[in-house]
Amino acid sequence: MTEHDTILIEPNRLFREGIKHLLAGSPFRLVSEYASIEQAVAGEAPAAKLVIVDYPVDADETLSDLRAGFPDTRIVVLASELSADRLKAAMGAGADGYLLKDVSPEALIQSLQLVLIGEKVFPTNLASLLLNQIAPQAPQGSWRGLSGREREILQHLVMGASNKLIANKLGITEATVKVHLKTLLRKIDVNNRTQAAIWAMNNGITPDQSMSGDIPATRRLQAVPA
Repeated sequence: MTEHDTILIEPNRLFREGIKHLLAGSPFRLVSEYASIEQAVAGEAPAAKLVIVDYPVDADETLSDLRAGFPDTRIVVLASELSADRLKAAMGAGADGYLLKDVSPEALIQSLQLVLIGEKVFPTNLASLLLNQIAPQAPQGSWRGLSGREREILQHLVMGASNKLIANKLGITEATVKVHLKTLLRKIDVNNRTQAAIWAMNNGITPDQSMSGDIPATRRLQAVPA
């Protein structure tokens, strides 16, 4: 079994011990632990494939510091509540995943594995939460410049579809999907498909529910490939 060096940042000692116990015997080998992001960034933390971190109060600043301190490391945030604003702050600061602390142990391990292969993970019901925050009418001109195909791709991104699944649904090649996606990211001025999905929901582009049966779902989780 390949082991992945992991750093844990969690202020609650009891919860920290629980995570350590859960990771024992998994592919994620805990190499260091800290009570705060400041300690991890200031200290001489060992190189690691993954950082698991409690959602900080000042997420915009401290998570950005964490990303700067660990530029090549995957970062997964564990949060105590389902919050669209917190998800946006975490992803905007460079996190690769946003999971709730009441996630099942099996789902947590599976989600960490998805993150390591380049996917973004967050709770499935967060999509509906984001949609509930959207005004009934999207701002005039929000979709200006987007082709019909690009809007379709955005609908599929909101559902967490992979390039292969999007290609199959639209009857085009994966290479064509990648070309559309690259152009799409540039048009709406975002850096990755997770940000594109959030942009889409904030601008009234609803998920394509016809794909829900085609996308493997972990309990309470949705994976969005990076």
